[in-house]
Amino acid sequence: MDHISPLEQALHAARALVLADLGSGEVAHADVVSLVEDSIVHRRWWVEQWPEGVDYVAGLVAQDVQDGLLQRFGRWPLCPVCGSGEPHALDVEPELGPDPHWVCSEAGVVVAPVGSLGTVAR
Repeated sequence: MDHISPLEQALHAARALVLADLGSGEVAHADVVSLVEDSIVHRRWWVEQWPEGVDYVAGLVAQDVQDGLLQRFGRWPLCPVCGSGEPHALDVEPELGPDPHWVCSEAGVVVAPVGSLGTVAR
């Protein structure tokens, strides 16, 4: 069996995590999955240029997909924590770092790790 590089492992993990979050919100339609694949291609190039960034891929893919969805469809993922006020999206923190989480900036709370939105009560 061939060895899978750390880059490919990180890219596959990022894809799986973001797809899990999209699936939990029932927005993993073909055109949205294409956003994930486009991000994976871009981030593969990015990590090839900066190998030390391999641990940051999951958060960056989540942010890429979030940005793509905002441009095409609207905010995602919507905050499940705040029950009043205007609907708002969660943010990925750290913006550039390992172990990314979805956070509500308005309430100042961590909601879930990237890939675990399905575990959050809505």
